[in-house]
Amino acid sequence: MSERSFQTDHIDRAIIKALQKNGRESYKNIARELGVSDGTVRLRVEKMIKNDYLKISASVDPLFFENCIMAQIGINLEEPANKEVMEQISRFKGVQSVNNVTGRYDLVIEVFVDSRSELRQFLIEDLATISGVRGTESFVFLEAINKWADISD
Repeated sequence: MSERSFQTDHIDRAIIKALQKNGRESYKNIARELGVSDGTVRLRVEKMIKNDYLKISASVDPLFFENCIMAQIGINLEEPANKEVMEQISRFKGVQSVNNVTGRYDLVIEVFVDSRSELRQFLIEDLATISGVRGTESFVFLEAINKWADISD
């Protein structure tokens, strides 16, 4: 993985902290809190977004929805994980993240789906289209604290 040249400082981190508390907080209020201009906040946020350091989005509590399922799935591959396989998996409905990890699995992915049948489709049908998947193990979330997810199409 290549090293990125983008650097942050204490003001960037303070801006991020403010946005994590309330992603809709105005730049003017954040600037007032930090003692900088609202233009400084706006420019820094834009720079962090442009450099893929920051993403501002709406997330939901996946366990709020009684019938939805949030799960982590460990995947063993025949060959070491590569970016192409990770990208293919990331495009399936419900995939929140695809992670190349150390330990007993090659990949750990997180999915948020509307039903058991969607989880079944993902595990049995979707992953079957990925060549080199040797096996999977699923961990369905029963409870979580401070867990957020994106709603898929």
